[in-house]
Amino acid sequence: MRSDLKLLAVAALLTLAACTSDQDDARSNEQEIPRLTAATLGEQTVLEVSEYLAQVQYSRANRKNGAAQAQICKACHTLTEGGQNMIGPDLHGFFGRSVGARDGFDYSPVLRNADFRWTPRTMDAWLAQPGRFLPGNRMMFAGIMESGDRDDLIAYLLDVTSD
Repeated sequence: MRSDLKLLAVAALLTLAACTSDQDDARSNEQEIPRLTAATLGEQTVLEVSEYLAQVQYSRANRKNGAAQAQICKACHTLTEGGQNMIGPDLHGFFGRSVGARDGFDYSPVLRNADFRWTPRTMDAWLAQPGRFLPGNRMMFAGIMESGDRDDLIAYLLDVTSD
């Protein structure tokens, strides 16, 4: 009985050590990949919505998953033409627009003074971690960690928020 407990304890410690090692490797890999921020964005190229939708990650996106992911957005934003501003601004027609430019919405000073346009590339970085992409913004959203979920959501938003 006592040897069984010792074996179980050793197995648990080895499992814990393996998990910790994998997590440390994942963290070190994350740190090596620089994340896009508003400050590191550089010059932007703005395309037509149809050109974005023709790109592989959006043409193959799962629109059903994108619609499910959009439920998170709809808690604070409308997505329809002429939609109301809520906690966040209406998102209809926002792709290609300058950040902080929706009339009738009280943006944070950080967003009002930012200088970039909403493209799938900026939206992807924003959705990953809004606070990291543009520190000081008021959007209280932790982010969507899975890049596939972000691609699905962006493809869905390109479809439903554009004319």
